[in-house]
Amino acid sequence: QVQLVESGGGLVQAGGSLRLSCAASGRTFSSYAMGWFRQAPGKEREFVAAISLSGGNTLYADSVKGRFTISRDNAKNTVYLQMNSLKPVDTAVYYCAATRTSIPWATTREYDYWGQGTQVTVSS
Repeated sequence: QVQLVESGGGLVQAGGSLRLSCAASGRTFSSYAMGWFRQAPGKEREFVAAISLSGGNTLYADSVKGRFTISRDNAKNTVYLQMNSLKPVDTAVYYCAATRTSIPWATTREYDYWGQGTQVTVSS
């Protein structure tokens, strides 16, 4: 069992930056590939980024490529999402997720554990 707690969301102006963190419980964090997803009001949850066990492989949605960076610190049981050049369309609740596989999947159905989410609002 893994419990995930996101933090770092907030209100930022367009063009600004935020760094989200997701702290995981348990001593097996390095056994889970991790992902970030987001959900805007009235829309389905969508993939943002994912990272492999060691952090050597990453995957990004086209909409955030070049602006967002996912990373992890296995010693701190934490995964991060650095978000730069934010746009109003990035406004959403951001969720981190863990999968009991080594593959950084881009689909929600592959993930076994989810955090409660953190709100990110980008004003124009």
